Amino acid sequence: MPTDCRLKLAQFHPVFIEGMGSYDERRPDVVADHITGQLTKHWAKKPPGKPLIIMIQGDPVAARGISAITPLVANHLGIARCLVCLDDHIADYHSANADRENVVLELRYSEMVQQLANMQTDLPHDIEAAIDEQLARKNRQREARGKPSLAEYFLPFALLQEVTKAACAGLCGEITVIHTSAEISEFSVTSFFTVGLALKLVSAADMVSFGSIDGSDSVGVL
Repeated sequence: MPTDCRLKLAQFHPVFIEGMGSYDERRPDVVADHITGQLTKHWAKKPPGKPLIIMIQGDPVAARGISAITPLVANHLGIARCLVCLDDHIADYHSANADRENVVLELRYSEMVQQLANMQTDLPHDIEAAIDEQLARKNRQREARGKPSLAEYFLPFALLQEVTKAACAGLCGEITVIHTSAEISEFSVTSFFTVGLALKLVSAADMVSFGSIDGSDSVGVL
């Protein structure tokens, strides 16, 4: 049976905002205003059937990047946030450093995995296998370019990203996903969003285009 938090989350329409961390040099308020506008346009055509809640995944407080953008979007929309962190045995610093401002629900990665397994036993394994395959391919590309392999944290954080979206899609029946940039670095955690789409656990119809701000958009590269 779902935990109380999962039962509560099922009553919401989860909104995922994915993108660069604190290395994003753009002004968070400008990006947040633009994202809010894009989301509003999307929901005018495809209205949510439940109250909105913004999903966050343990980013610590920062002056720029995703951690600075998501609370501004939440304020613009007048909605609360739900925090999903890695379990302590995976990354003991993750929950401890997470921003909890305006957070009304909090869950762990293991709960999202269990939700997926409840939907279909093999789903957690399928996601991990697909992420492993992408990691191997990206590392081959980096090696060919004379770059080091991606850091070990890519696997758990890519899993957190894709498992949480897939679990929420199944649990809540509806989600919205938007990136903080029109272009995604091929060597970023965000780039693993293609996994959920390829496995048909996230619908392309629920992906909102970022578009561009004043005809331009900057992308950070790891």
